[in-house]
Amino acid sequence: MTDTRTDQPAAVLIAVDEASGIGLLTLNRPDQRNPLSAAAMREVTMGLRALSAEPATRVIVIRAEGPVFSAGHDLREMIGRTLEDERIIFDTCTEMMQTVQSVPQPVIASVQGTAVAAGCQLVASCDLAVASSDAVFGTPGVKIGLFCSTPMVALSRAVGRKRAMQMLLTGETIDAATAADWGLINFVVDPAVLESETAALAAKIVSASPATVRIGKEAFYRQIELSQEQAYEAMAETMATNAMICDAQEGMTAFVEKRRPVWQGR
Repeated sequence: MTDTRTDQPAAVLIAVDEASGIGLLTLNRPDQRNPLSAAAMREVTMGLRALSAEPATRVIVIRAEGPVFSAGHDLREMIGRTLEDERIIFDTCTEMMQTVQSVPQPVIASVQGTAVAAGCQLVASCDLAVASSDAVFGTPGVKIGLFCSTPMVALSRAVGRKRAMQMLLTGETIDAATAADWGLINFVVDPAVLESETAALAAKIVSASPATVRIGKEAFYRQIELSQEQAYEAMAETMATNAMICDAQEGMTAFVEKRRPVWQGR
């Protein structure tokens, strides 16, 4: 699809592979380092919602064309603007990041090259992330006078306070191996197998009950900010109600009977 107003390709492409259950969202402005302009972020949000609404979608993968995953916000649209203009940009960013975690399907970032600023934030916001060995991550805003405060929200929850502050205060990038060690990504693979390894991870999720996965993702984000006592109270009720659904009863019965479960998705 082409943007007829600018003769540029669409900033975001979406597709569903019904056979694998993978919904694919691709950042598609490689010549511009896949910037997350306000328009692009709205497209990502709409793309995630559209993929989520497709019955065949069991997992969503966010990837990018070109050597850069995303260089973050388009700084050109942040110069000489009003305070309200700036607020709209960051409200749009917040909506996109929250949509990543609010759609019921797990979202996997498949990262090659550079993911910095809001691009790093997008990776940190995803439920899982796989990166090629040449990937680098950073929050360099401090170097240009714009502290990465919104990326900080996702980053600090992924890597912890001290490591997040190191990245935020120095603006220096970390390599893929360090990102895996710190918990920003799940694992590192050779660039040649990034796509296949991401698909393999998605396949493991697809093999589970979709109803159970939906329950689990929602429950994870609901309990993570609660106190331990509140989290146990909430999750005990969640597990009790989960145990009553058709797929849970089928799964437990299949385990006892030593056979493969047949999921109904409910």
